[in-house]
Amino acid sequence: MPRKFSDEFKDKAVRLAEELVELEGCSKWAAAEEIGEKLGVSAHTLNNWLKPVKASPDVQRSTGESVDDELKRLRQENKELRRSNEILKTASAFFAAELDRPTRR
Repeated sequence: MPRKFSDEFKDKAVRLAEELVELEGCSKWAAAEEIGEKLGVSAHTLNNWLKPVKASPDVQRSTGESVDDELKRLRQENKELRRSNEILKTASAFFAAELDRPTRR
């Protein structure tokens, strides 16, 4: 007969597996095997618990940032970096022209 796990237990197991994936850089399956063994849950069961989290687009990131907020922040950061690159290109061209200019003695 299958064991029944509480939602709290499932959430904790999923959180531990996701942290292991993030910190160790291992696959979700490897994390499910390791965490499952420690908690007494089969890797298949834990892997099934991980799937709904992956599929849900409304899930908040670990920082509490939604996908839309993250996208907005990254677009703003990208805009600022492009502007910085243009400034550096202009400065580089200016100084390169100064080096190519003949000197007076």
